Amino acid sequence: MRIMIITDAWEPQVNGVVRTLKQTKKELTLMGHEVEMITPVDFRTIPCPTYPDILLSILPAKKVSRRIRAFKPDAIHISTEGPLGLAARSFSIKNKIPHSTAYHTRFPEYVYARTKIPLSITYRFLRWFHRHSCAVMAPTPAVVNDLNHFGFKNVVLWSRGVDLDRFQFTPSKAIDTTRPIFLYVGRVAVEKNIEAFLELDLPGSKVVVGDGPSLPMLKEKYPNATYLGGKDQSELPPLYAAADVFVFPSKTDTFGLVILEAMACGLPVAAYPVTGPIDVIGDSGAGVLDNDLKKACLQALHISKETAIAHAKLYSWQSASAQFVKHLVPVPVGLVDSSSDIEI
Repeated sequence: MRIMIITDAWEPQVNGVVRTLKQTKKELTLMGHEVEMITPVDFRTIPCPTYPDILLSILPAKKVSRRIRAFKPDAIHISTEGPLGLAARSFSIKNKIPHSTAYHTRFPEYVYARTKIPLSITYRFLRWFHRHSCAVMAPTPAVVNDLNHFGFKNVVLWSRGVDLDRFQFTPSKAIDTTRPIFLYVGRVAVEKNIEAFLELDLPGSKVVVGDGPSLPMLKEKYPNATYLGGKDQSELPPLYAAADVFVFPSKTDTFGLVILEAMACGLPVAAYPVTGPIDVIGDSGAGVLDNDLKKACLQALHISKETAIAHAKLYSWQSASAQFVKHLVPVPVGLVDSSSDIEI
């Protein structure tokens, strides 16, 4: 199958959406599919206000339509709701081409955290964006239920996985601080609720790995924590393996791939009992979920590495990618060609 994936989230961003798409493309290729990506790399872009790592494509409509017509896909998947996603959506609707979409992140909650725009307004936009999608892919059962509650149609489950070849436990001293070591890995931004972690009165050390707009403020406000900056995926396993507890303070993530990565490297998790951690950890014993994050951190110290690793092994990218393919909607033969004279 010739699969075209359109995404506004791509390198140089380092986040769960980008990792998901890169790993999915890899697995789809191994399954024998031909995959082409439309990403901001091939467009003129400007930095997103308040978040310069996110690049917004400028007037991409005509180039997106040309790329789709040239590739002649058997299935079109629109992964994000940015300029490229909007252009692909418009092309598909005007040419009556079926497509699927994805809901990766709690976008309304992120927007509210940054701008205080009411959730109702952003959810209204998202319902409009996904209205014509034949399958709105969401990462967990809880998110599927949430989207159904907010009036979305055709919502289906597309789970996530972890690269067990890369993320595995090997004894490490990559973090040289006082034990126990409590580790956060991820984007350093207001919606990640990192201050809830840094404010805790915990023994040992707090370590933050990642980059983002909140980093300068956090360094100044919490100077006793250790900040290692952004790291490539290949640099993460030794950091996970060197810590004692992985702290996931976010209350807005839909999944949290870093949770799986940490557990695969033998690191138990402390988190709030919210969507994402509830779905990934549940009652597995691989982590502690509590509204008292300090209590969760201290209790997680008693979880064995073996327990965390065993739970992570239940998630594979192969099964997640097979689920993705199952939800794709075939483009009728010749439909892209027959509509090639229709512009956006």
